[in-house]
Amino acid sequence: MSRTRRTAVGGVSPTPDSERLLAPDLARGVMLLLIALAHSRMLHAGGNLLARPAGGGPVDVAVQWLLTSVVDGRAAPLFGLLFGYGLVQMTRRQTGPGGDPANARRLIRRRGAWLVVFGIAHVVLLYSGDIIGSYGVFALLFAGVVTWSGRRLWTVFVVTLVFGVASATALQQFAADAPLAVGATLLDSAVLRTSALVVLPLAGLSVAPAVLIGVWAGRMRLLEQPDRYRRLLTRVVLVGFPVAVLGAQPVALQAVGVWAPDSVVAGVLAEATFAATGVAGGLAFTAAIAVVADCLGRRRGPVTNALVACGRRSMTFYIAQSPVWFVATEPALLDLGGRLGAGAAAAVAVATWMATVTVAAALDRAGRRGPAEALLRRLTYGAGRAAPRPATA
Repeated sequence: MSRTRRTAVGGVSPTPDSERLLAPDLARGVMLLLIALAHSRMLHAGGNLLARPAGGGPVDVAVQWLLTSVVDGRAAPLFGLLFGYGLVQMTRRQTGPGGDPANARRLIRRRGAWLVVFGIAHVVLLYSGDIIGSYGVFALLFAGVVTWSGRRLWTVFVVTLVFGVASATALQQFAADAPLAVGATLLDSAVLRTSALVVLPLAGLSVAPAVLIGVWAGRMRLLEQPDRYRRLLTRVVLVGFPVAVLGAQPVALQAVGVWAPDSVVAGVLAEATFAATGVAGGLAFTAAIAVVADCLGRRRGPVTNALVACGRRSMTFYIAQSPVWFVATEPALLDLGGRLGAGAAAAVAVATWMATVTVAAALDRAGRRGPAEALLRRLTYGAGRAAPRPATA
């Protein structure tokens, strides 16, 4: 770990980009591809992120099965794991030599409050499925999570996992057939998106299981010392991916029209299993990227540098994907919601992600932060605590 840096007004500044760990930023860069693929549902079939309609040609069927098995409900936990890991790093910097644990909690709550503001703005202006605000709610509710005992951490994990599985299953049962949140005009759509904000507090609890595992991983320094934990990380990959993929099959087979539940109970069990095994996928993605990062070491080529640059600006480029979905789905604009096959929708997602990676690499070469990250750091730490300008990867 790098030494903490004192600022003119007290406290500790954010970590300079030149001292950041490879694995978390690389994981965030890959995560944005998974998120883009998950969001491509808006362009496919029913136009609802919860919908998994069967149909299409062989390519569409294959893409539908792959996304349901590997991406849906498996990409979001990766985001949560990395957020939890970041909370540990943030607290560790604040509680170093001369640090103040209470100040760490205050900063986490302040950052969480601003994340909620960012999330609300994102929902109202662009996209109803925002996840930024959810993590902001978690930070406000559980700012002291890093100092919890192991017993408390895992107890809350189990409770919130049960809640998350139950809420995801219920949402799928009652909202999968709901239309895409768009209206005849842009203003009508904004009003419909705003109505999604009522579930923001519950969303903060639903992300808790993945965040709590991220806190546990941060305590162990899994991403800082992947060579030390290589055997554990390898086991997580070898167990996590099969659990996530197999747990998704009852739903994936429905998505490609191979199987249909013969009762409500069977359908509920399929969705509950799908939701419960999603965290295993997030864990496996995290472990796999940590192993890759350890193998890369300092041997970084242009592709790795570009992914890391995107990961360092993950909030900026998460938000930057939303204008694509906004323009594509609004009836007053392109009105493509539900009009593309799974393959074409996935291609749009990949192209969108590649464009953001290209822009991120250009920003990195210019030594500039992502606008969202720069603003959030300024709001969290104050003008007198601005971090040093980033160095190129």
